[in-house]
This record gives sequence, C-alpha cells and structure tokens, in this order.
Amino acid sequence: MQEARVIPLQRTERHRRFNPPPVAPDGPAVEPTPLRPGPVEPEVGGLRRGVADALAFARRRMTGDYQVDEFGFDPDLTETVLLPPLRAIYQKWFRVEVSGVENLPAEGGALIVCNHSGTLPLDALMTAIAVRDNHPAQRYLRMLGADLVFQVPLIGALARKSGQTLACNPDAEQLLRSGELVGVWPEGFKGIGKPFSERYKLQRFGRGGFVSAAMRTGAPIIPCSIVGAEEIYPKIGDLKAIARLFGLPYFPVTPFFPLLGPLGAIPLPSKWHIRFGEPIPTDTYDKDAQDDPMLVFNLTDQVRETIQQTLYRMLTQRGNPFLG
Repeated sequence: MQEARVIPLQRTERHRRFNPPPVAPDGPAVEPTPLRPGPVEPEVGGLRRGVADALAFARRRMTGDYQVDEFGFDPDLTETVLLPPLRAIYQKWFRVEVSGVENLPAEGGALIVCNHSGTLPLDALMTAIAVRDNHPAQRYLRMLGADLVFQVPLIGALARKSGQTLACNPDAEQLLRSGELVGVWPEGFKGIGKPFSERYKLQRFGRGGFVSAAMRTGAPIIPCSIVGAEEIYPKIGDLKAIARLFGLPYFPVTPFFPLLGPLGAIPLPSKWHIRFGEPIPTDTYDKDAQDDPMLVFNLTDQVRETIQQTLYRMLTQRGNPFLG
C-alpha cells in the first residue's frame, strides 16, 4: 500500500523559500509573473434588495403597518414610490446644485420662502428633494399648495400623501408649531405663469400671509432662490379661451407645446442652482406685531428683495443655462 501524500497548505511560500527567483546577470531578483485573477461574478445584491424592498412595501400596505399624519402625509409611500422618480429627474436631468444648507435649522420649525417659475410647479418638487437629500437630518419639506392642486383627482391625492397641504395660515401655523420645515411660493400663479420675457423678475408676494404665520409662531424665515426653472418651459403665449374652458389660470404656449403634443411637455434640461439664504428671525417682535400691517408689509418686502438680489447675483455667476 502506498503511503498517502500530504500537500502543505502554504505550498507557495514553501516553494519560494526553497526555490528562490532567478537572478539577472547584473540586476536584482526577477519576480515571477503573478497569476491573472479569475472572472468576477456579477453582483445581484442590488436587484435582490430592490425586490425585497418592493415586497416589504407591499406587505406594509396590505397589513396597514404604516403611519399617516393628520394632514394625510404618508412618509412610507413618499420615500418608496414618490421620491425615487423625482430624485432621478433632480440628479440626472436638472443636475441640481445646492448651497446654503447650513442655514436650514437642524430641528424646529422654519418657513422657507422661494421664488416661483417654470410654467409647471417642478421647482417646488425639486426644492423638496434638495431639502431631503442635503439636510444632515434628512428632513422633509412640507409644501403649501394652491387650491387647484388639490382639486385635480389624482394629483391632489398624491400631493396630500407627499406632505403638501393648503396654502392657508391655519395649516401653516400648525405645521410650524409642530416643528416642521414649511415651504411657500408667495408669487403663486403670477410667478409660475409669467412669460419668458419676464424671467427672474419676481411678481408681487401676495398680502404677506406667510409673514404673519411665521411671526405668530416665532419661526425664522429662510429666503430661497432658484435659478434654472425659468428655462424648462419658455412660455411665449397663453391660450386664454382654452384656459377658461378647463378652469385653469393659463394655458401655456411654448416653442414645443402644443406643437409637438406630448413630446412638447418634456421639460428642457436646464442646469439648476438652489440657494438657501440666511434666516430672518421673527421671534424678536412684540406679541401682537403680526397685526401691524405696515410691519408685515415691510418684512414681506425685505424677504422679496433678498430673493430678487440673490437671483441677480446667481445669474451673473451662471454660464450657459443648460451647461451651468
């Protein structure tokens, strides 16, 4: 019977110890050519994780294992279904750059006041992504929307699910007192529906309702300036008859819509910049200061002028609207 042969585990080291590498005539030792690594197996963890997350989401919806607040905000649905496609547009299409995130409070309520533009309110959605993805605590932005948003059957329901609520003082004050970041676009339809020839010129900021809401709750006001949204749908006309027929504030005409039909509804890939300015405190005023119309008007004008001047500075620093 032949004796079993034992192969040592450290065969490579042993071979090198007893068989040193050849030495060149006038040079250092020549190391042997290392073995080429084998093929790498493709990763399937991302796909498996996606399927697992989808199944877990479906299970939570069927069992009711999720929470909805008194305004209808559904964080589970927002994070799993609504934000991912918006985040893709934010990152890949508009390539949004954000600055001034340090001006957003780590906790507690604050009112973020933004300029409004772009024919369709994509600037509000992109601002919500900017807050969620850039804030160290990944806070949500609770947006205040116009009545029309909540009258559209599917859009209104999704708006509620994503944390939006009606742009009125009681809702705004309740959110601020509960410590939420609240977003408001005081120009309303006057800003979002203005012609392309008036781009980056702020319209009137309503009657200052957002200022009185901040003053009643002592929440700081954070001016937010958005550059890039004006170019996504250059509005060059308005079909008023069609707008009245559908109960819309305007029916836009752009270089591509309605000429190209649904293709004309694709926004142009402009480069976006969102800047959060320094907070304007409101907790230093007297208790009944929000009832002083002149004080409210002055503070409203201060916020508006801050955003307007910031827009002018950002535009002078910007290059090509589509390349940045």
